[in-house]
Amino acid sequence: MKVTASVLLASLAGSAAAARIPVNAPGPAPVLYASNAPNAVSMSTLRSKKIAQFEHDAAVGAYDINAYQRMGPTPCVNGTAGEYKCNNVDLKGFLRHQDMHSRTRVGNDVWGWVAANGREFGLVGQTDGTAFVEVLSDGSLQYIGRLGTQTVASTWRDIKVIGNFAYIGSEAPDHGLQIFDLRKLLAVDPASPVSFSPARDLTARFAGFGSSHNIVANEETETIFAVGTATNLRCRGGLWMVDVSNPARPQDAGCVSGDGYTHDAQCVIYRGPMQQFHGREICFNYNEDALTIVDVTRRAMPVQLSRTTYVGATYTHQGWLATDDHRYLLLDDELDEDYGNGEAADGHTTTYIVDVTDLTWPVFRGVYKSPVRAIDHNQYIIDGIAYQSNYGSGLRIVDTRSILDDDSGAGFTEIGYFDVRPEDDDAPGGGEVSFNGAWSVYPYLPSGYLLVNSIERGIYSLKYTA
Repeated sequence: MKVTASVLLASLAGSAAAARIPVNAPGPAPVLYASNAPNAVSMSTLRSKKIAQFEHDAAVGAYDINAYQRMGPTPCVNGTAGEYKCNNVDLKGFLRHQDMHSRTRVGNDVWGWVAANGREFGLVGQTDGTAFVEVLSDGSLQYIGRLGTQTVASTWRDIKVIGNFAYIGSEAPDHGLQIFDLRKLLAVDPASPVSFSPARDLTARFAGFGSSHNIVANEETETIFAVGTATNLRCRGGLWMVDVSNPARPQDAGCVSGDGYTHDAQCVIYRGPMQQFHGREICFNYNEDALTIVDVTRRAMPVQLSRTTYVGATYTHQGWLATDDHRYLLLDDELDEDYGNGEAADGHTTTYIVDVTDLTWPVFRGVYKSPVRAIDHNQYIIDGIAYQSNYGSGLRIVDTRSILDDDSGAGFTEIGYFDVRPEDDDAPGGGEVSFNGAWSVYPYLPSGYLLVNSIERGIYSLKYTA
């Protein structure tokens, strides 16, 4: 576990280091301020907890073949769509992991790709590889093929897309970064799905690192950032930058290692209120016990602008910029509900609201709490609407547009949901705090269909209807 402090390192803005308590910051009282994170744990602890959960689930048949039934399009009526609880979200398509030829039948990440001719595809992470599905015009799903893991199966696989290429990493030993030309999918006859070869069908493979936990992409700079790499101590698990401007020849572009292990990140060309950083590439890093903001414009000399923790920090997991003006982001902590820490003591999914108006001095302003109990995992935000995959409570759609008027979270409203795990619906508080259900969501398809990948069941195509 890292020892944390709200240390503000010397930045390009000329700020000084000082562990400052933002007592004069505008807005609500800084009740979430903390100078350290005494309850935070490391990835090794989180990994052990998840593996124990998944081993238990396997023993009780959660991944058995035919454990789940096929299901066609089903509208959400009076709060249910078949066996699933829902609100304002219809089921349009569903494929089980076995329907996508996975032998392990365990899912993880999901991403998407839109071809030049408008065809839409889902890239479905599984422990033994990546499955490709087409999202048809009615929202139904057609299995196209799959790309196997580079080495062995792993619970963790992550996928991102830049242009026409998928970039796939995994915690499998010696996996590296698979680079796959998605245009190959356009020639596949769906009647004869293709099993692509990791040895013959990749455009390239970057082997600078072996295993990685997550893959982060910045399309504007054509850069892949691998995080949680573990081949050696070169990047210390921090951002490993790879230039993929030529996908056939990926180039090592350096490290951000000053704060050690990074679990996830979002890297953008900054267009926020700090004029001195306009046009620079800024990464918002979720580093187990803190939010770390880094300027990576000069690859050889990244500059850490701030490092900020918060009350209840247990495992700072992931987050996303919440406003187009880069003033706010939402952050989730994957273990605060499980450990009952801070604002998440009651087990209800807790999302932290962070004011990053000053990149050198972020302020945790408030929280949004879900109506039900569940662990949060991944979220993405489009035009003020947050699409959250919250494990046992499934997809949760939250209207956060009030944030500019009231950053306490009091105005946030859940406007839709689709619970992909019926097994815990009758638990107290509306759900269980466990690592089951929705791993991730992809909300960026032009058609509006939402892809949700369930660990146990498979890939869902959903549509918000309100």
